Amino acid sequence: MAMVEVIQLLLSPTHRYMGRPADGPAATEEDELVERLEVRRNLGIVGDRYFGHPAHRRAAVTLMAVENLPRHINAAVDLRQTRRNVLLRGIDIDAYLGSVVSLDSGSGPVLLAVNTAARPCAWMETTIGAGAQRALRGKGGVRCTPLSDGVITLGAASLTTTVMDSQEAR
Repeated sequence: MAMVEVIQLLLSPTHRYMGRPADGPAATEEDELVERLEVRRNLGIVGDRYFGHPAHRRAAVTLMAVENLPRHINAAVDLRQTRRNVLLRGIDIDAYLGSVVSLDSGSGPVLLAVNTAARPCAWMETTIGAGAQRALRGKGGVRCTPLSDGVITLGAASLTTTVMDSQEAR
C-alpha cells in the first residue's frame, strides 16, 4: 500500500477541447476543480461529459501524478490544462498500466482498471506551453475503467494494487 495525496479533482461537464488547438479551448463559466468526485462502476464520473458513453468506458477516469506536470514550462499548470480527473502526489501512476488499483480517500475504496496511457496531445502546447507535449510523453497519466462505485475526495489517500478474478472485473 502506498500513501498518496489527492491534490486536485476535475469534473468537466462540457467538452472544451474541440476543433484546432490554435483556436483555444471553449470557454466555461463553471469551476471544474471540485472537492469530490462520485464514481459509478463501468460508467465513469457522475456529471462528467463522458459519463455513461460506451466509447469512453475504458477511459472514464484519468489519473496523473503531480510530479510529472511540466512546471518548468508553466508554473501554474494543473488539471484544467491537462484534462485529467485526479491529480495524485507520491506515486508514479504511469507505472501501474495493466493493473487494478484501489484508491481510498476516506470514503471507501474505488477500484480502477488502469487500461492505457493518457498520451499528451497537441492541445498541451496550447494550454500549457511550447514543449509540453514532449515533456509529458510517457508520463501524461493513465486512463481507467471504474470497477466499483465510490467517492474520491481531496486529501490523504491510500493506493493499493488489487488482484481480481475475471468474474469480479466484469
